Amino acid sequence: MLISAAESLQSACSLIVPIRRRTRPLLSFNSISSSSSPSSVRCCSSSLPLRPIRYAVLGAGFAGLSVAWHLLKHSPIDLHLTVDIFDESGIGCGASGVAGGLLHPYSPKVKLLWQGDNCWKECLKLLSIAEAAAEFRKSTPGAHEFSIGEIIHRRGILRPAMDAKSLEILTKNAESCLPSCRIESIDKEAAETLVPNIHIPFKSLFYMPEALNVHPLSYLQALFMACENLVKETSTSGSYKKELHLHKRSVNQLTDLAEEYDAVVICIGAKADFLPELAGKLPLRMCRGVIAHVQLPDHVKECYPDHSPSILSDAWLAVQGPRDLLVGSTWDWKSRNPSREVTAEEASQAVDELIPKASTIYPKIKDWTFVKARAGLRAMPPLTSQGSLPLLGSVDHLLDSNRNCRYWFFGGLGARGLLYHALLGKLMAQAVLQGDDSILPSELTSWKKIKS
Repeated sequence: MLISAAESLQSACSLIVPIRRRTRPLLSFNSISSSSSPSSVRCCSSSLPLRPIRYAVLGAGFAGLSVAWHLLKHSPIDLHLTVDIFDESGIGCGASGVAGGLLHPYSPKVKLLWQGDNCWKECLKLLSIAEAAAEFRKSTPGAHEFSIGEIIHRRGILRPAMDAKSLEILTKNAESCLPSCRIESIDKEAAETLVPNIHIPFKSLFYMPEALNVHPLSYLQALFMACENLVKETSTSGSYKKELHLHKRSVNQLTDLAEEYDAVVICIGAKADFLPELAGKLPLRMCRGVIAHVQLPDHVKECYPDHSPSILSDAWLAVQGPRDLLVGSTWDWKSRNPSREVTAEEASQAVDELIPKASTIYPKIKDWTFVKARAGLRAMPPLTSQGSLPLLGSVDHLLDSNRNCRYWFFGGLGARGLLYHALLGKLMAQAVLQGDDSILPSELTSWKKIKS
């Protein structure tokens, strides 16, 4: 029987219980309590295994670190658990680390996305946890190898209407905005107050004052530190310890991990299609995106104001500071190049495409100087009646493997990894802990019926 999205999401925040068929009660959307009644992972709490349960998480981006956090946070407190994260380049060094970081729960037409309210709330929670870990790091110098910069720019985001048709659509969709992430229609005068020298293509703009501009790399580094802090806290509070390890090496074959781990969670985005066991078996579309980093030359004194929001249009502007902007992004559907490195030719083509688009809204961008470009390979999920939704679930059926080790996939986040990662990381962790992907919303597992 297929389980509805609402029931699955509510169930995701109930207590983790021994696997058995039961009727799921309707519960409020609260966090899972790891200190509540002890339960088991593939066993009863009265017969916990002597050896630790070992999980491998492949990828240290949005998906991987969210899964790692929730596995540690929501596993039974009396479970001896080891989580090993594998990423050949380290924290945030894949596509997640080069994302623009514009965070809001809406589509480009400002329509609320699938489970947008819950995704927004869960993402804000993880951001808060990461910020707290970063503040703790600042108070204990030398406690970590990372030097964490500012994680969130709280400036809001502007979305201009480009013509009469888009104005009508944006106005209608904005009426259903969330109270926690408002969409306000503003006129030309108000827009020029927010962003001096802005160009208004058509009458009105839409302003999301609570929307955020996240610095992905700083956030991911801080979230990893939060995972480490959680391990220290849980290890001192109970008789069974939690362990977390980061391995800076690649995994070339999934089956190489079968003898060591109870479960492997694959969170490496587009690179999943390069694994021999999964190549050509996932319904993913690849798309390479290039982002341009621009700065104001020293002789230009007029900076981008501290209060001015980022801009979301045909090309978006993500504010990094008064003299630093990111401009994105290109969409190359023919490329399968996963490298972050950008050739001079590719960078030149990206700048030639992006700057003219950005200048239609912010003409002053032509005064800024190109500094460098970076790129990521997006793993785009198939289109559904509810939009492009990520892919979650067990992939045991795709592998001829040792059944003592379960394999799970969490990917296809496309351009919305930042919004989706927190909630879906929680759902993925619960499915792994229970060993049952039927508790996931059917919308996220229906991809198994699609031939790649």
